[in-house]
Amino acid sequence: MLTLSPVLTVSYEVKSAFLLLSVLEFAVGILSNAFIFSVNFRDVVRRQPLSNCDLIVLSLSLTRLFLHGLLFLDAMQLIYFQRMKDPLSVTYEVIIMLWMITNQAGLWLTACLSLLYCFKIVRFSHSWLLRLSSWVSRKISRLLLGTIFFTGICTLPCSWDFFNRFHFTVTKMLFMTNNTERNLQTENLRFFHSFLFCSLVSILPLLCFLVSSGVLIVSLWQHMRTMKTQTRDSRDPSLEAHIKALKLLVSALCLYVVSFCAALLSVPLLMLWHNKIGVMVCVGIMAACPSGHAVILISGNAKLRRAVDSLLLRAACR
Repeated sequence: MLTLSPVLTVSYEVKSAFLLLSVLEFAVGILSNAFIFSVNFRDVVRRQPLSNCDLIVLSLSLTRLFLHGLLFLDAMQLIYFQRMKDPLSVTYEVIIMLWMITNQAGLWLTACLSLLYCFKIVRFSHSWLLRLSSWVSRKISRLLLGTIFFTGICTLPCSWDFFNRFHFTVTKMLFMTNNTERNLQTENLRFFHSFLFCSLVSILPLLCFLVSSGVLIVSLWQHMRTMKTQTRDSRDPSLEAHIKALKLLVSALCLYVVSFCAALLSVPLLMLWHNKIGVMVCVGIMAACPSGHAVILISGNAKLRRAVDSLLLRAACR
């Protein structure tokens, strides 16, 4: 089994650097997602119709606001309160549980966005795919409710396991007198297995990512082959739409994979190897990925780009 040297405490300089990084990531994530939310929510207040894409982005930005708040609380708990060889505090366990639920909801919403891009851009020839594309476009609100339902279903067994494990740990810590270290190691392994099980439910929305990206790549290849046999226009709207959607999907996929690997690695670093610096690095990566995705969403959305240009123009005029 892979083992690392335990790092139970860190220097004041490392804590200060991690605190500064956490504050910066929190500020970028909150400001970017609050901007996305405010631009789209303003249209809701003005009773202007939102497109399907804007509705998903609005919901995604709201979940990301909660996600960044939880990650910042995670960083503060790690810096000031949680000791490496102590059992996880109730506050830390609640933060981790809420993070998993919020992250799962954000992943389902991003998968819905990828499917929407796919159905909107790709020209399907099969009748059942055309009907499915039309249904997705018309029933986007039901699709969003479905993501909430699936998130609850996927995280319900994990929540039940967390609460049962916490009750069992408290009872055990009250009455046990011997083998404290061994019992604590057993509880740490149970926590890691629970976290791993909860992470496995991310496979389905991840498959939606991969399928949507694959369909877009195939459609792009077919479109480029068709364009070679026909006229060669330097500005092809369909080609630009394919490339733009692929950039958004691939960037979101890469950021999620990096964040998922960091989250998966942080648990053994925290519970088994007791390496505080490693956990700090993982938490920093987990906070940087959703912040980067918010910036990518703003740069790839014409409505949000216009809002940014308008905001910069007002700031320049003052």
